[in-house]
Amino acid sequence: PILEEITSERALAWVREQNAATLRELGASAEFEALRQRLRAIFDSKERIPSVYKHGAYCYNFWRDTINVRGLWRRTTLEAYKKADPTWEAVLDLDQLAAGENENWVWKGYEFLQPTYDRALVFLSRGGADAIVVREFDVNTKEFVPDGFFLPEAKTSVVWRNRDALYVATDFGPGSLTHSGYPRIVKEWPRGHALADSSIVFDGKLDDVRVSADVTHDHGHIYEFIRRRITFYTSEVHVRRRDHWIRIDKPNDAGLDTFEDQLLFRLRSAWTSGGKTYPAGALIAADFEAYLNGERKFAVLFEPSERKCLEDTSATKSYLIINTLENVRNRLYLLKCDSGHWTRESLDTPDCRSIHARGIDPDESDDYFLTATDFLTPSGLYLGTVGRAEYDKLKNLPAFFATDGLEVRQHEAVSKDGTPIPYFQVGRKGMPLDGKNPLLLYGYGGFEVSLLPNYIPTVGAAWLERGGVYVSANIRGGGEFGPSWHQAAIRENRQRAYDDFIAVAEDLINRRVTSPEHLGIQGGSNGGLLMGVMLTQRPDLFKAVLCQMPLLDMKRFHKLLAGASWMDEYGDPENLEDWSYISQYSPYQRVFKEDKYPRVLFITSTRDDRVHPGHARKMFAKMKAQGHDVLYFENIEGGHGGAADNKQAAQMAALGFVFLIQELLNERRVL
Repeated sequence: PILEEITSERALAWVREQNAATLRELGASAEFEALRQRLRAIFDSKERIPSVYKHGAYCYNFWRDTINVRGLWRRTTLEAYKKADPTWEAVLDLDQLAAGENENWVWKGYEFLQPTYDRALVFLSRGGADAIVVREFDVNTKEFVPDGFFLPEAKTSVVWRNRDALYVATDFGPGSLTHSGYPRIVKEWPRGHALADSSIVFDGKLDDVRVSADVTHDHGHIYEFIRRRITFYTSEVHVRRRDHWIRIDKPNDAGLDTFEDQLLFRLRSAWTSGGKTYPAGALIAADFEAYLNGERKFAVLFEPSERKCLEDTSATKSYLIINTLENVRNRLYLLKCDSGHWTRESLDTPDCRSIHARGIDPDESDDYFLTATDFLTPSGLYLGTVGRAEYDKLKNLPAFFATDGLEVRQHEAVSKDGTPIPYFQVGRKGMPLDGKNPLLLYGYGGFEVSLLPNYIPTVGAAWLERGGVYVSANIRGGGEFGPSWHQAAIRENRQRAYDDFIAVAEDLINRRVTSPEHLGIQGGSNGGLLMGVMLTQRPDLFKAVLCQMPLLDMKRFHKLLAGASWMDEYGDPENLEDWSYISQYSPYQRVFKEDKYPRVLFITSTRDDRVHPGHARKMFAKMKAQGHDVLYFENIEGGHGGAADNKQAAQMAALGFVFLIQELLNERRVL
């Protein structure tokens, strides 16, 4: 189909025609330009907290603003960063690079050489796609290394083995990629040798999702791993011992990490080993060398409960910080390992629902950064040290919107099968429960991703200040209550996620917070699929649908870009048994001329090489041909995130909010 031809002249001509129509309507709104400028000011604000990562003597940050449109890779010292206005040293100016090379470069990160931290592999994308160009960079001379390591554009995974060798997984030619479009072959590439002639260290299968290498520097230990991702949620891990690789015994669906001389296993299903059974969601540890030699002695570092799960971990020099979610509220704990014996204590934190901690320099200190935020509290960055009760507040995000009179409440809806589904509601204190409040309901519900209370300046400035209500739904398929919460809504049970979202919408209506004529919904990627399902299953519940970077044609999703990697989540459309349940919700196959639908704005990106823009293109075209009232906008750049720079991000956000304002606040459309 023409609309699946991502960058063909015919397809892009069609895209520009639809974009022009949408801009004629939404861009002509009295709200649009003022809102676009306000959102651009938020994105460009110099008062944003610069997130840094310490590598050697410096803390590095990537920064975009009105001057550095594409961005500036810069650095400062930790002592300078602690100050209100640190002095930054430019390392790489992406605007200058793009202009000098006449390329649309978008920053995609870096990989430092350890322990010297004088060289880095810099990852650059054309237009924001997942595919990257890799170039070796000297951070002292601030120049790309002449005749240094270079990899052309591909969905590449690359790490340093040492100063003169890389582990490379990339597109080596026909047959070297999996059906999902990711590398399946890892080579060790010595400096000065041709990559094509370098030796293969691991060869995965075509049906795998991807294969990659990982070199972990952990408290003086260097671990070299090959990670073979069999499916989205299962993997094998091999560790290098001299010149051969040993497969580490673990459940395929368990995650594996290290801390000092310990192996950490994060379980997604129950595991019986060494005569004991450990539950799904647990974090357990074993001595690395003893485990490889056959010992099966574990320490339980975290054990879940019905409403308590592990979110993430981070390390300092002497401690492992574990971050838990307890009824969608973060709690932090400190763990210390002494000769295989673990101790645990609580970590006091500021009074916010969302708390995250990250060790600053695990090889050198017990310092850590801590961020604290929630829907109405601008993010604060603190410096903590294990053993010291007080925190030093380093930075604080300014208040980008007025919060006077606003409150956050947590409620529960009851899904179709009786499961309680929590959701957060942000709105005016004492607002009338008359069913007339304009409300934006946001959801995702997939891939074990948790929706946590976070300060969202764009929502506050564009929606809450206008009297709108904002709701975030913690539906199944997410990770808010651990692996079981996710696994309850995958494959043949996918409908549960949709039933949960419907239950939240109905609860809001039954509580008379809003009504269908004032209720809008928003979601992107897997959340865009959620929007498509809501559109086709319960069009009576909603007035407006903002559907971003969506999956919609579930008959062909596995044939488009990275889609094959998600069959663990959704099923295989070519398997008749799987299609029997996928077909019951696939939006593209379930939109009909005779049905009445809420108004929809589809937003996607040409350069999204993860979720194919053809999903949104075809759905819009089909609905338009059926006579439905729909809008479409496709950013020609931007990748899966939608925008390549702050200007584009502001425009796309403004289009979405103007659409919602027009539909839900009953403002007259300007045609």
